[in-house]
Amino acid sequence: MQHNCAYDIAVTGGGLAGLTLAIQAADAGYRIILFEKENYPFHKVCGEYISMESWHFLHRCGLALEDWSLPMISKLQVSDTKGKLFDFNLPLGGFGISRYRLDNALYELALSKGVAVQTNCKVNDIIFTNDHFIIQTNAGEFTAQVATGCFGKRSNMDVKWNRDFTLAKPNKINNFIGVKYHIQYPHETDTIALHNFSNGYCGMSKIDNDISCLCYLTTAKNLQDSGNSIPAMEKNILSKNKQLQKIFSEAKHLYDQPLVISQVSFQQKTQVENHVLMLGDAAGMITPLCGNGMSMAMHSGKTALENIQLFLSGKLSRHAMEKQYTEKWNSEFGSRTRVGRVVQYFFGGSLSTAVFLRAMHAFPSFSKMLIRQTHGKSF
Repeated sequence: MQHNCAYDIAVTGGGLAGLTLAIQAADAGYRIILFEKENYPFHKVCGEYISMESWHFLHRCGLALEDWSLPMISKLQVSDTKGKLFDFNLPLGGFGISRYRLDNALYELALSKGVAVQTNCKVNDIIFTNDHFIIQTNAGEFTAQVATGCFGKRSNMDVKWNRDFTLAKPNKINNFIGVKYHIQYPHETDTIALHNFSNGYCGMSKIDNDISCLCYLTTAKNLQDSGNSIPAMEKNILSKNKQLQKIFSEAKHLYDQPLVISQVSFQQKTQVENHVLMLGDAAGMITPLCGNGMSMAMHSGKTALENIQLFLSGKLSRHAMEKQYTEKWNSEFGSRTRVGRVVQYFFGGSLSTAVFLRAMHAFPSFSKMLIRQTHGKSF
């Protein structure tokens, strides 16, 4: 039974997954509302490297990226915890782009296509009742036939619903913090660098001619052992890698304070919760060292909409839509996230990282296979 809802689709979270889903849905003629707790434009903790698998998709959404003069990235440089460098080629490659700029452009595109966007709007609950959804927000209640959760790595909804990954005890893959800066520092435009340190790694890539993104992931314990001081942690732990020591001492930092996110988990997640379809990081995360979370987020939105259309047109039941979306998500991304978790175990350790990098460098076919395992195809 179809209820007389105000919207066909409600999207909670206005990152890449939510915005591109909204744009595609609007193009398909659906009534769609999107909720975002922040006001655009805004910065977020993110490595700001997107693999080329997303280029044509973003173009179809309406972004003429070829006019943005973006840095094109084709090489990967990795250092072990002491700073020894290893160089690799990226078979597919990617591009650097500021999320501040990209998300705002997608937001403006969504508005131009008629998406109802509620900014500075926190979703407090998503209730499934009588085969439709009631979305409770600080701007009032809204109703929709389909609800999607695009709310990132960890949100109040994850906690409210007691999702499994929020209840797990701290372990090697679920208790991380992410720290991000924009900096000015001379390095090759076509290269993304990944520098290891004890229990963490730091990525750096160009996002503009003269600006780079510097973003690192480490354990909460590293921060605690540094007196909960980020500058102390960078000085005493990260800077034991000579590459990072040079960057932190010579780079011009463009933020007054870094952006920080905590309680980051790479544990497996479910793709449907309380009949809400999960997209992007809410559905499952690939480790940042694999550099493909943004492409996965956008691809998951495309996959979700394909199944939502079948449901809204009466060709699939809600149960079948949820089952098919889960199966397609796991078919497309399951092996990528598993490989990412395996690689994660080898990085951030003094011996394990050095041995792993020497093996990758000594066997180019192995390194190519590993990189391809974490990259998808154009979608």
